[in-house]
Amino acid sequence: MDTLKPGREGQSRQPINKRPLSVTIVGCIFLAIVILASASHAAELRGPGLYDALWALLVNLVAIVCGIYLLRRCNWARWLAVAWLGFHVIISLHSRQALLVHSALLALFAYLLFRPVATSYFRASASEET
Repeated sequence: MDTLKPGREGQSRQPINKRPLSVTIVGCIFLAIVILASASHAAELRGPGLYDALWALLVNLVAIVCGIYLLRRCNWARWLAVAWLGFHVIISLHSRQALLVHSALLALFAYLLFRPVATSYFRASASEET
C-alpha cells in the first residue's frame, strides 16, 4: 500500500511512491522476452538437446521471477535481474553479436533500475516492511 502525501486543503492526496515508469518497463520486458524465449526452448524438449533445454528453462524461470517481483517492488529482484543479465554476458562470450546485445541490455537495465528515482522507490518498500 502506498503512503499518501497530505494535500493542501481542496487538493487530493497523491501517492508518494508510485512505481517509476523505468521499473515498469524493465519488469515487463523481462517477462515478455523471457516468456517468448521459454516457448522457444520448450520446443527443443523433444530433440537431442533435452538437457540444455531444461537448463535454459530453469534460467528463464529465474528471469520470470525477476520480472514479477520487480513489478511487486522487491529490492532483491533488481539485484537478481542485473545478476541474471551479467550471467548472460558471460555465457555469450562465444558470439560477438550476443555479447554486444547482452552487454548493452545489462548497462541499460542497470541504469534504469539503479537511477535515484528507482532506488528511492525500492528503498521506500524496504522501510515499509520494517
